[in-house]
Amino acid sequence: MMDNEEQARAFCDERADASAMLRLDRFIAMLAQENNQQNLVSNSSLNFVWQRHIADSLQLLDHVPRGTSPWLDLGSGAGIPGLILAIARPDMQFVLVESRRKRVEWLQQVKTEFGLSHCSIHGSRLELVESHEMAVITARAFAPMPKLLNLSARFSTRSTYWVLPKGRSGAQELKEQPEAIQKMFHVEQSATDGEAGILIGTGRPPLG
Repeated sequence: MMDNEEQARAFCDERADASAMLRLDRFIAMLAQENNQQNLVSNSSLNFVWQRHIADSLQLLDHVPRGTSPWLDLGSGAGIPGLILAIARPDMQFVLVESRRKRVEWLQQVKTEFGLSHCSIHGSRLELVESHEMAVITARAFAPMPKLLNLSARFSTRSTYWVLPKGRSGAQELKEQPEAIQKMFHVEQSATDGEAGILIGTGRPPLG
């Protein structure tokens, strides 16, 4: 596990090319500036932005086969992880869903700044987004697992990967799910926080 910003940046450098790293530097500057206008992330997290946000997002790439796309990011908010992944990986497709107007404006601003034609942004509730088959579904602080799965199952197939950062509650949250969901998912330790977990699963949730 990484312990500082230097290690976090090196971690990201292994998962993004030189031009992507420059874009991520620009994104961090934009994020800090926008954070003065709206509370996208905690101010304290900006002191550890590579570890808390950039590496925390890019580590999700390690849990699916290389190049797998499109990704669906639920409740994108500040763009973590979906927008960061899109900035780093222009060879892949990303779909971001966010219902809050100011957050949507921010996401659109960054998309325009970096010319992210491979990234689409839906400024609405997930329930209003047309169903499309997604190769990967991710979400960070979107909703408790039952609601998350119920709302997004229609975007999944038998081969869809679920990569769900759940912080320090991940293992406990999985234990509270029905047996079929417990069998579908397992917990991987986060590379950025020794006490945090990522729920990894494959397939279509067996919803009742």
